[in-house]
Amino acid sequence: MKNFILLLFLFPLLTFSQTDLLSGVETPSAKEKVTSAFKALKIVNLESTKLAAKGDLYFVVAHRFGSIKDGFEGFYGLDNANTQIKFIYGVTNGLNVSAARSEFAYDFATKYMLFPQIKDGFPVTIAGFNSLSINNTLKESLYPKLQFKDRLTYVAQLLISRKFSEKLSLEIVPSFFHQNFVDDVDQSNSQYAIGFGGRYKFAKRWSLNMDYAAHLNRASNSLYKNPLSIGFDLETGGHVFQMHFTSSQAIDEAGYLGRTTGDWTKGDIFFGFNLARVF
Repeated sequence: MKNFILLLFLFPLLTFSQTDLLSGVETPSAKEKVTSAFKALKIVNLESTKLAAKGDLYFVVAHRFGSIKDGFEGFYGLDNANTQIKFIYGVTNGLNVSAARSEFAYDFATKYMLFPQIKDGFPVTIAGFNSLSINNTLKESLYPKLQFKDRLTYVAQLLISRKFSEKLSLEIVPSFFHQNFVDDVDQSNSQYAIGFGGRYKFAKRWSLNMDYAAHLNRASNSLYKNPLSIGFDLETGGHVFQMHFTSSQAIDEAGYLGRTTGDWTKGDIFFGFNLARVF
């Protein structure tokens, strides 16, 4: 009798376990995640939906030379560069934290996976990105009443990508950012933008990458522009070397979304690269 009662209690658990195991065997494709929509953590300026794996530490050097329009006087941009040094750590497979410093800003960020693209299932990958930027370009000599809080910009983005094929991946990035200080009285501190990016693999180790961010509530008299970037990714033994031309010399999100000054139509563009090493 005791054995019979014990069997009654264990039967639902045994049935559930068997059903769960069989379901995993019978329909693996329904839960198969789509990977490698992007090979690098960034498209060019925009964050991609790729995350560092758990325990991986990325050391990233991102470099933007000065404007090509400076010509020989500025040695075609080599004399006026902006370099960002960045560390990215995979806390889990779905959560990254990072810290960066450039001539323009200190930047602290998190990126996290919300929903992966599933083969024959959920159609897109959705990740979240949040950052806090500390603006280094504001000078107390120009703004005597400047406080530390005025240097802060908060950024929140949704990264929504779809891998259409082994060659083509596209991404859309709704963005919100709040600048505690703006140098234009007509400009709202809270600002909105929407980014677009994509990757097309045209050779075994090469891909063409592009991204663009459209500001949605910029003041009509603003001197700032929407950033447009075009470049190439080269896959080299598990690492990706990115080379590009961009209208933004700033690398942090607050900088390229809110303070891009370059203009492709006037030749005011910057050559740069992103180079990452994984430990």
